[in-house]
Amino acid sequence: MKAAPATYEVDGAAIRKLRMSRGTQIADLASNAGITRSYLQRLETGVRRHMRPPAYVALRSALGLQPDDDKLLATTGETNPE
Repeated sequence: MKAAPATYEVDGAAIRKLRMSRGTQIADLASNAGITRSYLQRLETGVRRHMRPPAYVALRSALGLQPDDDKLLATTGETNPE
């Protein structure tokens, strides 16, 4: 069984595009994912690029993505900064 990475490198533009295509406000998505609005905003703008697995899974779920859907990952994929 493959262990989850320490963090996931995400594509903020993909997060924003998907959120907007669903007509969801940033505050609503953040609330549904259990993260702060400012954290989500920093992800979308690229100020932050890494998410820990629980937050990543919650965001993916709040956007209605399947567990194996990697639309939110940066093109470099998963990263482990250690």
